[in-house]
Amino acid sequence: MRTKITIAGAGQTGATLAHWLALRGDVDIVLYDIVEGMPQGKALDLQQAMPIIGSDARIVGTNEWGPTEGSAIVVITSGMPRKPGMSRDDLLKVNAEIVQSVTRNAVALSPDAILMLLTNPLDAMCHIALHVSGFPPERVFGQAGILDTARFRAFLAMETGYSVAEINAYVLGGHGDDMVPLIGCTSIGGVPVSNLIPSDRLEAIVERTRKGGGEIVSLLKTGSAFYAPSAALAQMIDAVLNDRKRILPCSVYTGDNGGGYGVSELYLGLPAVIGRNGVEQIVPMELTPDEQEALQKSASSVRELVNALRNFDPPMLP
Repeated sequence: MRTKITIAGAGQTGATLAHWLALRGDVDIVLYDIVEGMPQGKALDLQQAMPIIGSDARIVGTNEWGPTEGSAIVVITSGMPRKPGMSRDDLLKVNAEIVQSVTRNAVALSPDAILMLLTNPLDAMCHIALHVSGFPPERVFGQAGILDTARFRAFLAMETGYSVAEINAYVLGGHGDDMVPLIGCTSIGGVPVSNLIPSDRLEAIVERTRKGGGEIVSLLKTGSAFYAPSAALAQMIDAVLNDRKRILPCSVYTGDNGGGYGVSELYLGLPAVIGRNGVEQIVPMELTPDEQEALQKSASSVRELVNALRNFDPPMLP
């Protein structure tokens, strides 16, 4: 039986994710959007590419929720994108309302689905989806650290000239300007990165990573990143579909015990085992005191957004 994947939001990120998934050839893809004709046109265009690449993927576009019924995975990319000068946090209320509506409609027809979120501000939007869906936390998580880590690795490769395949790194924390690249466990070919890159250049790379999304927004002027974010989502989907048990940095719910990081009941970017059941385990890592302090600061920023959602009239979270 083929697996159905719904992508809510057929903009640049959603359509590009459909492209990545269509390369697999073994899934049914539903592109949903409120803009009439847009998801249908993109789906038809992509479907007509399948004979060229030899893929048996089936792609449909829709403005109705009916075709999404029975989806195994629902990816939420719907929302207003950032504009130049706008932070992820500026999007809070408008995108929270969008995620509320999308989640409510999606889970009504796909009650057994796994929800993956991309909409910013990401960590706060995961709280909205968890609350509205009523799903267990392991079935609601967000794409954040994979993208941030990829940017970090790309900048390190650009700096050194070494292959990205040789660069191991993690970026944890909220998907915002307080994210935490872990210098202590970053290596290139097994060599600590601090042995290869001067500290001032390394700090500049860390700062560029934190502002990586904003840099692209300022260059594009009329949109935000979509190639790398959608590739990161495709990696998460692959981990679920093939039960790969991959350890990936995702926005996951820490629960009562804080996930081993001293941050309780909050969505935060942490390394997690992703498999058939979604988030199967949060993996504890040994952080330096500076990294732990930075992670707590990042968590505080996310908690401020969550509290803001509670303080809206009417409240958007209990």
